[in-house]
Amino acid sequence: MESVDGVGRRMKKVLVVYYSQTGQLTRIVQSMMAPLVADPSIEVVMEALRPEPDYPFPWPLLKFFDTFPETVASMPAALAEPGFDGQARFDVIVLAYTVWFLSPSLPVTGFLQSARGREALRDTPVITVIGCRNMWLMAQEKVKGLLAAAGGRLIDNVVFVDRGSSLATFITTPYWMLTGKREALFGLLPRAGVSEEDIRGAARFGRAIAEALSHGVPDGSAPLLRGLEAARADIRLLTSEKVGARSFKVWGSLLRALGSPGSVPRLAVLCMYIAFLVTLILTVVPVSMAVRALLRPLFRKRHEALKTYYEQPSGSDNFRMKEFQDA
Repeated sequence: MESVDGVGRRMKKVLVVYYSQTGQLTRIVQSMMAPLVADPSIEVVMEALRPEPDYPFPWPLLKFFDTFPETVASMPAALAEPGFDGQARFDVIVLAYTVWFLSPSLPVTGFLQSARGREALRDTPVITVIGCRNMWLMAQEKVKGLLAAAGGRLIDNVVFVDRGSSLATFITTPYWMLTGKREALFGLLPRAGVSEEDIRGAARFGRAIAEALSHGVPDGSAPLLRGLEAARADIRLLTSEKVGARSFKVWGSLLRALGSPGSVPRLAVLCMYIAFLVTLILTVVPVSMAVRALLRPLFRKRHEALKTYYEQPSGSDNFRMKEFQDA
């Protein structure tokens, strides 16, 4: 049975699907959805994914890295039965995820490939929301493919990143993941994660979605969140992402061939890979980034084209910010 508002009109229905270990993505989603929750003409259904078994936080070091072979292969995690009505149709679905090893987290991959997920997503406009350190381009490409396979229609993408430098977040983010502590380190490195200001600012997207829904049901043909600085792509990181994704794919295939997660042969080779990865990041990556910085002026047009592509469909323009920012 369809829900109706106080004057008998059919309420718009929004499904929000997310998985958060640290709680940060939960807070982003709550901030973003607050204007819709407060609107009596909109019914918001929040669905926190529940892996079986759940993933630990903080992560033990080997458990963390032992997750990457299945993550990069987009192998779905087992999930508890979702709580939302499987027969319901939604006007918009908001899919919020974090990035694991340049890929969407396993619980979100599991939802996108599940029967319940595919049924909910079919022929439905989808807004993706990403909360991550700074690298999300390859993960979103995977999500685009999984959404297309499920029949969903991606209309917007919103990205929240840690605004610290790549060097600082290379230390603070793993420290947070492995210890559960995200406060500023040594009086020099900033607090890990998305800033409180950016989390509060997520409400502007909710206001824009609520306004769009007040004018009717989105048909999925156009974004709702253009002009709100939704997704800013750092093309300087693209090569590192592509190299990292290839490395994860090759080593992930090898590790899966050696056994299931936690098996002794797999963990032995995994330790070798961790040492290789840290050495690569500390030596080859800085040199590579310096060389690319020197060559960047020669490829300016190419980089602008790539930036435009990866920022779609919502873009990084700000021409509607005054309209939807907090007063």
